[in-house]
Amino acid sequence: MFATFKQIFRSSNKDLRVRILFTLCVLFIFALGNAITIPGMNVITGDIGFLELFNAMSGGGLKQFSIFALGVMPYITASIIIQILQMDIIPYFKELKEMGEEGRRKIARITRYAGLAIAFIQGFFYPMMFLGKTLEPIFYFKIALILTAGTAFLLYLGDEITNKGIGNGVSLIIMAGIVNTLPSMFVDVFNSLIPNASNALIAWLSFGLFILLYLGIIVGVIFVQEAERRIPIQYSNRSSSSYGGQQTFLPLRLNSAGVMPVIIASVIMGIPSIISYFTKNESVLNVINNYLSTSKPVGFIIYIVLIIAFTFIYTFLTINPEELSKNLNKNGGYIPGIRPGKETKKYISKVLVRITFLGAIFISIIAALPTIFTAISGLSSSIRLGGTSILIAVGVVLETYKQLESSVASRNYNNRR
Repeated sequence: MFATFKQIFRSSNKDLRVRILFTLCVLFIFALGNAITIPGMNVITGDIGFLELFNAMSGGGLKQFSIFALGVMPYITASIIIQILQMDIIPYFKELKEMGEEGRRKIARITRYAGLAIAFIQGFFYPMMFLGKTLEPIFYFKIALILTAGTAFLLYLGDEITNKGIGNGVSLIIMAGIVNTLPSMFVDVFNSLIPNASNALIAWLSFGLFILLYLGIIVGVIFVQEAERRIPIQYSNRSSSSYGGQQTFLPLRLNSAGVMPVIIASVIMGIPSIISYFTKNESVLNVINNYLSTSKPVGFIIYIVLIIAFTFIYTFLTINPEELSKNLNKNGGYIPGIRPGKETKKYISKVLVRITFLGAIFISIIAALPTIFTAISGLSSSIRLGGTSILIAVGVVLETYKQLESSVASRNYNNRR
């Protein structure tokens, strides 16, 4: 790692340093915009329940009700919907998927417009949730326009990072939002444990334990994110000594679904809460608070089951064993001891189910940590030990580092030629 960063500051990698500096400047603009509260809106000081995850991903902008309050989450939501529609649900989207580069451009354009539409809907209803329905509709319409414009501007910044920076524009904006909330979180933990503690030693030990647990979770997330099952592949048109005798593998990641299952499950669990804000029905509120809240045993179990289910769904959505089997067969590849065709498909599916189960358990534990920690410690639910935010941030950092490492290696190779 240190060798890679040392290479970046060599004189031959000036353009890479410019890209990094450009990316940091864009992320500073994002942080600056998160500090600008929309006129007429007040900062939310209490807990916001299921929206805490989205608040963390927007850099605290939702509680601040900043111009970037929605972040890029509407675009992520639209991406998930469009990916699901490509599964033979709507033939048009499946055709676009199979059209190649032109189809991908059209899908990207549709996803962007759908994301802005979702941003407008969320921007219209979120102020109603926190301010009530007592104000004039034109006020909510103006807020919705501001929030939609904020999301559109963030998507533009993400494109600029991808094209002129170090890549992964949208992902880096989400990661920057999460990192932006970390200092305030540690300050909240400190203020909750230290100032009014009856025993200073125990309070300081508790604070130190919190930091150690946080670092331990980061190490665990890195380990699992990098874990993969390598299936050996041989090719009938290559000898075993080809390419220096190196073995070819089909890598299947332990956590192929990433953080998407948690996001989808959070959205689904949040729907009843959104409905309760508008119905104001006492019986409906009691059912939601007693059975559908993730802080209650029944709601917590439903939340975990949804995460596990969507981990399998999203994994098999992104990794199709039948397509992998066909591609191997076309390229003359096969798994030793496994016949090409249906047997290869069954074998890949079997391996994928096993590692996905382990990945689903891991994601569930990570997602459950904030709820468990809040229940045990008695701290505010806004203080999240581990959880989905670390999973997102670590994943983006690892991917960005790999891109930087690859870019440095490529430049060194070209300089030697």
